Amino acid sequence: MLNTIREDIQSVFSRDPAARSTLEILLCYPGLHAVWGHRLSHWLWTHGFRLAARWVSHAVRWLTGIEIHPGATIGPRFFIDHGMGVVIGETAEVGADVTLYHGVTLGGTSLAKGKRHPTLEDRVVVGAGAKILGAITIGADSRIGANAVVVKSVPSNSVVVGVPGQIVKRSRPHTAKDAPDLEHAVLPDALGASVAALLARVDGLEQRLREQEAATAASYGSVSGSDGGRNLHSEEKP
Repeated sequence: MLNTIREDIQSVFSRDPAARSTLEILLCYPGLHAVWGHRLSHWLWTHGFRLAARWVSHAVRWLTGIEIHPGATIGPRFFIDHGMGVVIGETAEVGADVTLYHGVTLGGTSLAKGKRHPTLEDRVVVGAGAKILGAITIGADSRIGANAVVVKSVPSNSVVVGVPGQIVKRSRPHTAKDAPDLEHAVLPDALGASVAALLARVDGLEQRLREQEAATAASYGSVSGSDGGRNLHSEEKP
């Protein structure tokens, strides 16, 4: 238990440059309080004390603004930065060293019982306001951009941006040996790149059309000049 608490505190130091002391983290980090509250509620949930588990979860939500269903499975060194408005559903599964920012939703898209919430594999970072919906999997070492809406599974080492989420493969893969990847504001402009490629394609087609028109005009002029010469020659005969 003490080792887990130390890991939680160290995860805050490693992912939040604003953290100044252990005491500050213990007293002033609602994301950490929400994780600890969830561990208690999850233990109650898995041991059959379902109502007590929901009450603990409700109390933690009131204190922190973070709602984690006691049935959700949370891995080690989970960090919620700021945290207000984070919602994690009952069948969500979160791997090790995952980071969420405020306003993130791991939500369901079905009324059916069973798995209906996302699975986040190890070292996933989810930017502020992002929504990950349904029984999908976000592969390890992926980064979800702020306000993205993700409704399809994402392969490992991807970056996702936009609504609906557009998947871009990382140019340089991220691994467990690397420092936490918190650059959730440094994102590719998938839509802008698509528009730029489309405009370049249109420019190329227009250039080819101009060249074809010029070649056609030159060919027509050559044929017309040849015919005119033959007509003039025929008129000079008696």
